[in-house]
Amino acid sequence: MSFNSSDFVPTPASIPPQGTVLRLGERKGLSPVNHHPLNPLDFLLRAAQVYPDKLALAHPDVVYPAFYSFAVWAQRVQNFAYGLIQNGICPGDRVAVIAPNSPLIADAHFAVLAARAILTPINTRLKPQEVAYILEHSGSLLVFIDHEYMHLIEGTNIPFIICNDTGRAGDPYESFLSNGRIFSQENGWQGLVLESDENSSCVLCYTSGTTGRPKGVITTLRGSYLAAIGNAFEGQMNRDSTYLWILPMFHAAGWTYPWANVFAFATQVTMRTVDFPRIWNHLLNSGVTHYCGAPTVQIGIVNDPMARKPPRPVTAIIAGAAPTPHLIAGLETKGIKPIHVYGLTYTLGPFTRNYEQPFWASLTLEQRAKYLARQGHAFATAQEVRVVQQSGEGAEGVKLTDVPRDGKTLGEIVTRGNIVMKEYFRDPAATEKAFTGGVFRSGDLAVMHPDGSIAIMDRSKDIIISGGENASSLAIEQELATHPHILEVSVVARKHPKWGERPMAFVTLHPRYAHVWSGRHREFSDDLKAHAKSRLPGFACPEWVDVVPELPKTSTGKILKTELRKIVGKL
Repeated sequence: MSFNSSDFVPTPASIPPQGTVLRLGERKGLSPVNHHPLNPLDFLLRAAQVYPDKLALAHPDVVYPAFYSFAVWAQRVQNFAYGLIQNGICPGDRVAVIAPNSPLIADAHFAVLAARAILTPINTRLKPQEVAYILEHSGSLLVFIDHEYMHLIEGTNIPFIICNDTGRAGDPYESFLSNGRIFSQENGWQGLVLESDENSSCVLCYTSGTTGRPKGVITTLRGSYLAAIGNAFEGQMNRDSTYLWILPMFHAAGWTYPWANVFAFATQVTMRTVDFPRIWNHLLNSGVTHYCGAPTVQIGIVNDPMARKPPRPVTAIIAGAAPTPHLIAGLETKGIKPIHVYGLTYTLGPFTRNYEQPFWASLTLEQRAKYLARQGHAFATAQEVRVVQQSGEGAEGVKLTDVPRDGKTLGEIVTRGNIVMKEYFRDPAATEKAFTGGVFRSGDLAVMHPDGSIAIMDRSKDIIISGGENASSLAIEQELATHPHILEVSVVARKHPKWGERPMAFVTLHPRYAHVWSGRHREFSDDLKAHAKSRLPGFACPEWVDVVPELPKTSTGKILKTELRKIVGKL
């Protein structure tokens, strides 16, 4: 690992005093001797105790690089918590953060919990009116905002703290931390009260709102703690790991990786934007071992001109869609091991993983990819994932029946237990609907294979009903993606006068082959249709193919089918 950190000196308020006690204060009669409430904040206190001088946070790709050890970072988080209390934040209050991947948002994932408040991370790609709605709906009392995103809160009456992302004296955020240290009167961690209820609210994340107003998803301290441990374990992370922040921390609390990395004593490298040359600079020169990203982001990584085999093995945690054979081959050729996980904001990020089986070693790449495309089994800290059909109602409410393990019968993915949201914020009706039948209803349609692994076939709204047959847009995309000249593909339903609906494919061509089809997109359409007919039933073959420069995507790289449907709706 090579970071030029010698020129950076943390502010005086960031230096912990000698003999710091890394333990929160407890109230009398808190809990039985054989029990303590689970809280992700414990991970930072433990890391600062075990490896105080180890590099915890590196923020190198900016005008003012910053580097913090676990001991220094813990002091900054402590200052942040006291600063919140000084500004009138009470237990249960919401504190909003609008920032890219940077020390500010990493700090907030611990400091807000230390003040027993609720973190509300907000997507930096939203429009001002969407941010205004979230701030109003969440009831946030204080906003921490990166200097580049001030336009998102113009006109707000909510108090805010600006961060210039310098880590130096004179930065308003650094002044806030320094004032928090003064306010603490050096009472340290024991001057902060331990939250006695592990089921207290932890983070309030808002969904994208593609089908209406964003919904607020409340998670608990206990759930976040266990989800973070699950991610660290499933990714095989430890003190020798270095995690590169490509996934935004504002997205579902970074899938709980802000805490998972600290639990594992890993070093975190933050990047403000997704920049593929910089990503490769870190993969090649910074000792990176892990990162997360949607398949579209992974495609950009493997196709960057700087792509080559890193000096250390790298694990790529993939979610958002199943990786194609081309993507798997591209990653593995570069020495990057793909791990396919599945989850939602409502499940605190990933809660299932595709576990590699010994017999895969004897399979061809395409055969192995079909297995790797499955969403797999539940995490070690999650409860069983099921695929069910609703089979009526009884005296005890909705009755759910598990589908047979035949890899064919379609049902809805449901789960319950540790890694599930607490509720929708201020929306009991939506909460009740999501928990119908005593489980969390994902809305994702899947099959259960004989080995107990699940495979998503589609979102319920993305199923294409053609001539009475159900066609999975995801299954179609998987087969179309085997065409060697395709970079990305997305399929949606388009109205058809005879069959009701037929698939329409939106395609981007691989840069290596785009010139082959320049001015010949109609011929490419015919070629792709012929390719599809050899792999798909007639009702699932695309009736229309549109070659486009790029596909519309969310801030985390997921393809926005809602935008594609708008295009189709005008045809």
